[in-house]
Amino acid sequence: METTTFVYDYSTEVDSYGDCNRDDDNNLGAQLSVVYYFMFVFSLCGNGLVLFIIQRFEKLTTVTNILLLNLVFSSLIFMITLPFMAAYMQLGTWIFGKAMCKVYGCFHYLGFYSSVLLLALLTFDRHLAVVYSLNTSRLRNHRYVLMSCAVVWLLSGLACIRSMLLHNTFQFKNRYTYCEEFPGELTYIDAKKVKDVGFYLQLVLFLIFPLVVIIYCYVRIVITVILSRIATKFKTVRLIFIIVLMFFICWAPFNIVILLSYDKNNTCEEMKKLGYAQQITRNMAYIYFSISPMFYTFVGKKFQNYFRQLLVKRFPCLRNYISVQQFSRTNMSTKTTPSA
Repeated sequence: METTTFVYDYSTEVDSYGDCNRDDDNNLGAQLSVVYYFMFVFSLCGNGLVLFIIQRFEKLTTVTNILLLNLVFSSLIFMITLPFMAAYMQLGTWIFGKAMCKVYGCFHYLGFYSSVLLLALLTFDRHLAVVYSLNTSRLRNHRYVLMSCAVVWLLSGLACIRSMLLHNTFQFKNRYTYCEEFPGELTYIDAKKVKDVGFYLQLVLFLIFPLVVIIYCYVRIVITVILSRIATKFKTVRLIFIIVLMFFICWAPFNIVILLSYDKNNTCEEMKKLGYAQQITRNMAYIYFSISPMFYTFVGKKFQNYFRQLLVKRFPCLRNYISVQQFSRTNMSTKTTPSA
């Protein structure tokens, strides 16, 4: 397997590495990229299941379901790029052409950015529902959620302008074809300013802002649940802690490494170490984005019950072992089938 000598990082220029040999950390990335194929298949199956359950059992017009649908589509847009990324990293050269390079770059960023903002929006909506449950019933309506999602997609699309302008195919030292941010063909645009603005936009809007929103909302949710003094609600506190912990473990390290890699004064040895860290933390971040729609869906007892209904319907022999509660689409009546 042949590897290249560049760092697979959109925030840096290929020619800035000079003679620093990066074969080792790129080889690690090529080996780890095999996981992307499994992420892609798993995401298709898992997100497809989420879509089927929402369509089969739930109303498609509720606030939570509209947010989940947008999160699923965002995750799928991002996951579509993973097989291309895996092939690129394994072959060491881009084989899909110039047009596909721009499409790949735009889809990658669009899925990544929108997923982050939608996770923050979903968290904020749950915060409204729990903390201000009586006062926000009129606010959390169809118009509110459609406008919120439209803002998310608009911001994510605008943030992709950098990729549309800079993402291109080129050859470096006549060895391989790269698909990276390269300003070689832009004569009337200050590529450095475009890249700097894009970097700080990603740092503030897609890292700091979502983290602040998620931390604030979950702290308020936990306080509200604890003050309610309902014993069964403490399970919700544990669940919230797991959600926040997973978010930080899987997502924050990758962004921190990207931030450190942006320093142009890094030595070759420092770039190698950051390269190893980036290959590992990237996989952690991508795993979270691949499972986030399913994770946010199946933490609810109602969706867990819908999944059990599907299992019982598909495998009747499980009926005596799985407890199923029948929900109507209007959620007005239920019927419980006890397990043996």
